[in-house]
Amino acid sequence: MRIELIEKEITKDVIGAFFEVYNTLGYGFLEFVYSLAMERELLRRGHIVRREVSVPVFYKGELLTTQRVDMIVDEKVIVENKAGPILPPTSRLQALSYVRSTSLEVGLLLHFGPEPNFYRVVHSNR
Repeated sequence: MRIELIEKEITKDVIGAFFEVYNTLGYGFLEFVYSLAMERELLRRGHIVRREVSVPVFYKGELLTTQRVDMIVDEKVIVENKAGPILPPTSRLQALSYVRSTSLEVGLLLHFGPEPNFYRVVHSNR
């Protein structure tokens, strides 16, 4: 049985951009710098990128507040960037909560740490 990844082509390109940025800049910059570089790299690759996007959070159908996500690519994939020596243990849950707050179903958590690493988070919002 073969399972197809959600938004496979976009996530593949985002991951490629992540490694391009990491290999060019290396480790040690603030998250803000990596986010700017990711935006430029994804735009060069022909994607639509929105940064610092406020997404609504609902509770029992009522709007509670909004929360900010680092990036939305092609209106289909949420990207959360992290920089620093250690990825906080709550980062994956944070990325998942961002996906759950939207109608989108996939997110990528990119860690610009001493070693580059990424995590895919998926939630069915049907």
